[in-house]
Amino acid sequence: MNREQKAQVIDYLQNEFANSNTIIICDYKGLKHRELEELRDAAREKEAKVRVVKNTLASIALKGANIEGIELKDTNLAVWGDDPISVSKVVFDYAKEHKDNFKIKSAYIDGEVTGVEKVESFANLPSREELLGMLLSVWTAPVRNFAIGLDALRKKKEEEGAA
Repeated sequence: MNREQKAQVIDYLQNEFANSNTIIICDYKGLKHRELEELRDAAREKEAKVRVVKNTLASIALKGANIEGIELKDTNLAVWGDDPISVSKVVFDYAKEHKDNFKIKSAYIDGEVTGVEKVESFANLPSREELLGMLLSVWTAPVRNFAIGLDALRKKKEEEGAA
């Protein structure tokens, strides 16, 4: 990779990291190309991005994005996106499937550098769609209960009229 290509990668990563709410750094040593593609496909479905990064280039990009405290050693893979829950779910689920070759090292979530524990706690939260479904159920409950009550009243009146 020549100097110009390295500069392009740094600019790309810096822009992506600066505009992302969540960045998770993982060790992927021992994964096959096919397995990495599975991760990329899963991440793409959740609007997250995945890239194998060189430590020096990623460090420069992180500094340029004003993100400090992420230590990069050995082999690294970055997964990033806007929604911390969906990005965490993708990475955590993948780590459970490939626990021998894929490990979460550190993360940057909502402006702070954190570890595996916070990624796991975000991964265990309901997704945005699930939360919206719960909210919709709560909002429609009074109308649904009113309709059930009216139907029960109608049945009672019909029984009284028939008797």
